[in-house]
Amino acid sequence: MKRLFQTLTLVAMVVGIVASATAQSIQYWRPYDKSGLNMFETPKDSGAAFTGQALRIGGGFAQGMQILSHENYVTDADGNIIASAAATKADTGNALYKMGAGFNNASANLNIDAQFARGVRLNLTMYLSARHHNETWVKGGYIQFDDLSFLGIDALNSVMQYLTIRLGHMEINYGDAHFRRSDGGSTLYNPFMENYLVDAFTTEIGGDITFQHNGIIAVLGATNGEIKGNIVPLADTLDKALALLGKVGWDGKIGDDGRIRVTGSFYTQSQSPRNTLFAGDRTGSNYYMVMEKQYATWTGDPKTSTSSSTTAQFTSGRINPNFANNVTSLTFNAFAQFGGLEFFGNYDMVEGANSPAEKASALGNRKMSQIAADLLYRFGSSKNFYVGARYNMVTLEEGGLNADRSAYLETSVDRIAVAAGWFLLDQIFLKAEYMMQNYNDFAVGNFRNGGKISGLTLQAVVGF
Repeated sequence: MKRLFQTLTLVAMVVGIVASATAQSIQYWRPYDKSGLNMFETPKDSGAAFTGQALRIGGGFAQGMQILSHENYVTDADGNIIASAAATKADTGNALYKMGAGFNNASANLNIDAQFARGVRLNLTMYLSARHHNETWVKGGYIQFDDLSFLGIDALNSVMQYLTIRLGHMEINYGDAHFRRSDGGSTLYNPFMENYLVDAFTTEIGGDITFQHNGIIAVLGATNGEIKGNIVPLADTLDKALALLGKVGWDGKIGDDGRIRVTGSFYTQSQSPRNTLFAGDRTGSNYYMVMEKQYATWTGDPKTSTSSSTTAQFTSGRINPNFANNVTSLTFNAFAQFGGLEFFGNYDMVEGANSPAEKASALGNRKMSQIAADLLYRFGSSKNFYVGARYNMVTLEEGGLNADRSAYLETSVDRIAVAAGWFLLDQIFLKAEYMMQNYNDFAVGNFRNGGKISGLTLQAVVGF
């Protein structure tokens, strides 16, 4: 009886909080449903009048199904060793995970937004269930200031008409692709099933200032350059360094039903114990176990080897350039919308090293480039349907050397995806995608040599 009373009390509290948030909306925020599509930085229009402190609870849920196949130089599309390959024990260790069609584990996010004062709000996001973590844990939280009138300084009121200040452990505002990516249970903003091959996303401790006026956008920020707090010192000859990031661009209307946005972004850190700009997603890929080996550790005997798992091998189908020691990255984005037609483009130019030794070597920093282009057409009475296509390609200098040992080995991976989606309601979304991915120019003994992925994925999404 006591437990029942506690449960009912909790339900009543949640209902009361949600009802309060309905009456007192959150200011300067991005909705988690269809109305948040194609929104980038939160606007300087408050979106709602301040009527007092408020708390809003929202969430994101995603349930996927996949019918995917993969193969490499050892394994056919069904995951079987190719007899003609005359596989050695080492090759058998490169055999791919055997996959069948089926449902993946559901992902869920919990979003908490609190309004403290006029133009002052807090965001806290928790992953309730993710591929990499089955337990509940915090993605991050930050305080956002769009109004400093509570300080009583008139000069600041004029300045804050154009500025937004964020402080906390937060998703960094580098590039524009992170506004359109899947993030655990929050996949409603992404018209496709997966993120880019190289996923520029991480959460770091720091702050940024955003300027917006007459379509002009400028961002400047500094962070610790790591996915978590870290007080462990580096070697005596090395120093930790702040990560600096910024963005400039223009976002404006063209005619009655058109819009163009163009931005350029930079991120740089000269030294880090473990920079994760391109490896910061702790939730996981929405393509489960593609291009993953059957055994995470291979001893030569299946009985003593460790099998791969969806939890440990959680970045399936992605590429990590391994710029953990230092990185300098430039990204250019373009978004255009005319009626129901939408285009989003992304181009990355990056260089960095995985270790101080690699940075100091004769060849020095390695380089990477990525290009991606999305083309969509939204239709229906409320543009609740769409069809689209995406092309994505990455060229990367791997850590190994080429055949004559004169330069880093250069590899490439490309992906083509076609997708369709349907918003049943602003909060309920269905999407389907067919994709093809190829791995090119990998070393003969690398398990990704001759790699191919293809197949169909479906996902049901809720965002509110």
